[in-house]
Parts: sequence; C-alpha cells; structure tokens
Amino acid sequence: MTTPDPQLALQRVLLATLPGVVALCWWYGWGVLINLILAGGCALLVDAGVDRLRGRRVRDLSSLVSATLLALALPPYCPWWLCVAAVTGGLLLGKHLYGGNRNPFNPAMVGYALMLVAFPQPMSHWPAPHGLDLLAGVNQVLGLHGAAPDAWAQATALDALRINKSLTIDELFARSPAFGHFGGRASEWVGLAYLMGGLWLLWQRVFSWHAPVGMLGSLFVISLLCWNGSGSDSHGSPLFHLLTGATLLGAFFIITEPVSGPRSPRARLLFGAGVGALTYLIRTWGGYPDGVAFAVLLMNLAVPALERLVAPKQPQVNA
Repeated sequence: MTTPDPQLALQRVLLATLPGVVALCWWYGWGVLINLILAGGCALLVDAGVDRLRGRRVRDLSSLVSATLLALALPPYCPWWLCVAAVTGGLLLGKHLYGGNRNPFNPAMVGYALMLVAFPQPMSHWPAPHGLDLLAGVNQVLGLHGAAPDAWAQATALDALRINKSLTIDELFARSPAFGHFGGRASEWVGLAYLMGGLWLLWQRVFSWHAPVGMLGSLFVISLLCWNGSGSDSHGSPLFHLLTGATLLGAFFIITEPVSGPRSPRARLLFGAGVGALTYLIRTWGGYPDGVAFAVLLMNLAVPALERLVAPKQPQVNA
C-alpha cells in the first residue's frame, strides 16, 4: 500500500500540499508564502550544518517536508524568528537528535508544540481573511515600523468557541467573522483543500487509509456523543471539528508520517483514533484551542505499546 521509493513519496507529499497552499494564500495572502520561504531555507541550512558536523553528506526531502508542514501550521505573518526557531527546534530535537532516520516524534509537531508553549501570544495571532499586502506583510514579519493596520488579527473559530460563555452556536456563526458555513470561515475551505490533496495521496498509495480514517472517525464519534446542540455551553458539532483548525492537515499529512508512526495497519488505525480523541479532549477541556500537535506527540509515545498490542500472539511451547 505504500510507495516503494521514499523520496518519490516525499515529492508527492509536497505536491499534494499545493491545494492547501493555494487556499491559504487566497484567504491570508502573502504571509503563507513568507512562512514557506523562511521555513524551507532554514531547513536546508540546518541539514547542511548537521551534515558538516557529522562529516557526512545526506540529501533527502524529509526535512523540507517537515518544514513545509510546519510553515502551513504556523500563523501567517508570524515573526520571522518564530518560524526559524520552530523549524530549527523541530529538526534538531525531533529528527537529528535521534540520528535522523528513526525519530520517535514527528519533527513538525515538535517545533509547533515548542513555540506554542514558549510563545503562546504570537502563535495565536492569526490574520483576518485576506491578510495584508506584500509590503505590510514583510514589515509585519520583520517587525519593522508601520507594519500592519489596527485589528489585522482576529480570534480563530476554535478560540471564539472556547471562550464563549453566553452566545449560542447559531449566534456565534451569525455574529463572529471567524465562523463560516460549518466551521472556521477560512479553515473550512483550507481543510477541504487538504482533503483533496490527501485523497490524491491515498490514490497514489503513498500511505494507507488506516490512520486518517482512525483520526477522523474517532473525532467525529466523540464530538457527536458530546454534542449538545446549539446551546451556549456547546462544544461544537462533529462537522465543525472536522472542518476547523488543523484537523484535515493532521489527518492526511501529519499522522501519516511513516518514521514516527506505527508500521502495522491495525496499529495505525489505533494511532489515528487516539489522535482524534485526544484532539477533541484538548480542544474542549485543555489549555489550548487546537490540540492536534499535542495529540500527535502523545500518541507518538504510545507507538511501541500499540505495535505490541496488535502483534500476533506467539504460541506457547510446552517444555
């Protein structure tokens, strides 16, 4: 079910991100491309530096893929140092610390989680739809004077739902510019673009269906069981959770990473199910609005146990 050549698979993953990149650029403007340029350049420099220290020359696309996914997950127009620190920390602590070929944690999510814990304020500054023009965007990223107009950033749909105490879900969708038809105003379209790229990867047999179906299925089921309609204490509908935040990016591009994830199909299914359940729990009762990164890292810890759980039982031999 997988592509024989790992480098060909990584090339296809990069190609499959293009619909999501186009959708992000449509909604948020130049900040997405600035993130991608900074992250890609930083990844190449980090790999070159590590190769020089180790006295070897290894060229693969895994670091570039991790940097690309991290750039897509970071807020557009975030400070340049945040993007550089995220990529550097993610690759050094998530990949090269373990030799670079069998890391237990997803490097992109390591970098994202580090920045979310260390710098929560800039990590929450998502721009309003259609973002800034090129000059204002570059000024904002570089921290120059006159960077951006007032109120260029706004709360995301997950943020707005989390802090809501009085409005019903219908009122939130009607009044808040962060909400669209079923989920976040921009994220629902970006998520559908990631879905398009993910289905193409499935068709190309870059990965199997087990992890994405496990994550989306468990997130749908737990959000359906905990959904209490449109009241002010509602945690959102199943469709809202599927089409908001990093759900579809995580399902098709993050948890399908072959190095840090399980290898057996049944373990992948359980891995995805755990990520979906933890994502909902963190979003609803945790300290962060979107829990995909922490859910992935927590389930990375459980990979050896999942592999042992689904391993065939060895018959006992009587002495």
